[in-house]
Amino acid sequence: MPIYHKLGIVPDKRHVVARQQNGKLYQEELVGTQGFAGMSSLVYHLYPPTRVKQKDKPYSVQPEIAIENGLDAMSFQGFQLQPEADYLKSRKVLFCNPALQIGLAAPTTSTPYFYKNADADEIIFVHKGSGIISTMFGDLSFKYGDYIVIPRGTVYQVHFDSDDNRWLFMESTDPVFTPRRYRNDFGQMLEHSPFCERDIQRPENLKTYDEEGEFDIFIKKKGIMFPYLYANHPFDVAGWDGFHYPYIFSIFNFEPITGRIHMPPPVHQTFESRNFVVCSFVPRLYDYHPDAIPAPYHHSNIDSDELLYYVDGDFMSRNNIQKGQITLHPGGIPHGPHPGAIERSIGKKETQELAVMIDPFQPVNITREALNLEVKDYYKSWLENNHV
Repeated sequence: MPIYHKLGIVPDKRHVVARQQNGKLYQEELVGTQGFAGMSSLVYHLYPPTRVKQKDKPYSVQPEIAIENGLDAMSFQGFQLQPEADYLKSRKVLFCNPALQIGLAAPTTSTPYFYKNADADEIIFVHKGSGIISTMFGDLSFKYGDYIVIPRGTVYQVHFDSDDNRWLFMESTDPVFTPRRYRNDFGQMLEHSPFCERDIQRPENLKTYDEEGEFDIFIKKKGIMFPYLYANHPFDVAGWDGFHYPYIFSIFNFEPITGRIHMPPPVHQTFESRNFVVCSFVPRLYDYHPDAIPAPYHHSNIDSDELLYYVDGDFMSRNNIQKGQITLHPGGIPHGPHPGAIERSIGKKETQELAVMIDPFQPVNITREALNLEVKDYYKSWLENNHV
């Protein structure tokens, strides 16, 4: 989200002498992705961010693929995922391709360690729970309905308010942005966009930790977890400024675009990357043409798979859907409303549905973790009198 932001102590000029009260130089670090051409921030540390004390043995966290390039419509009961105490162990990848991993997590305890994803920008959707994400950029308070966007390379720590937490997460090997068509040439959100800068929660409450010792940071890269031990606290930042930082956008701040007849899914788009998009389905008024059919029309998935994560409410195009359920409609075959959904929608004035849609532009593989949650024979659910 390209909004300039600044917290703490920042020198008047870039790359000049800036000293701490004890006379030592602040350690300047340029943080960003896409080389030197993308969005970045300049961060001022008390200590060099390079002080590795020890490295432990790396281990694989690569997901185990069960189905590669499948063509079945499938469904999964996400709330059947069993909670686990450890945050990283609780993260289960269900779907993946070379550019994207999608999964669920149900952690019960806060992280005593720090974590950095060195490969991917993360989008975390908070379905249950609340707490604080702490980073060197400051704190972000999260709650139900929040999308937490964490750029790759960001070291973070999670503090949960309770042991009842359920997250949907995405890991993208390409940067995540707000859709280009919502922004002008200067990066400002346009008047017709479904959200604006006021809806973005930026880091606050910057805390500078002047602590030396032993600090565990788990770093994920290319499907391998690297345990590192650093000699100083990773949040030793006295100040920073720029355009690169984690932020939060609440799905409840998405203002739906409606019309006289059914509007296509792109009107729900919330995020984009080179290899996928994310859309938010929120409570909204239905189409107001006198003969409108509010239910979506049948359409062919050719260019992308469609993953739909059901959050709350009664999703009008599906039968027998529960909270936390995920449907996968693969590219290559058409899909559409379940039997009876079109007829039920006629004359309805509004919907209270809440869901997150992910459209990957490359087919996703199905992991063994996903098959543990599968709803059997979902592909038959478009047959009349079938109650799958």
